[in-house]
Amino acid sequence: MPAAPSLISVALRCRCPRCGDGNLYRGLLTVRETCPVCGLDLRESDTGDGPAVLVMFFLCIVIIGAAIGVEIRFAPPLWVHAVLWPPITLGLALLIMRPAKAAMVALQFRTRSSEMGL
Repeated sequence: MPAAPSLISVALRCRCPRCGDGNLYRGLLTVRETCPVCGLDLRESDTGDGPAVLVMFFLCIVIIGAAIGVEIRFAPPLWVHAVLWPPITLGLALLIMRPAKAAMVALQFRTRSSEMGL
């Protein structure tokens, strides 16, 4: 039995937690029913709101810190903040959400596998 791929590799590449090769997503954030490479059943993977909450907490700290830094350094008008931060926040949220959800699916797989003795 080959060694399981590392959690970081699976999360960053958004791959199957068992084989590390199959694409985890069908679309933007929809987890596939089965891995196209190894056939792992992914229907039981339910990440819930966990990744979204983690991403929100992280982004709140980063975006608010950056907005305060921009305000202190450049003192732009309010409309600059209104135009600047929403697209940055949305872009970062989309960029971070896929790996965060993939990490949660991989953690669930590893926990279930160890509980079942696989």
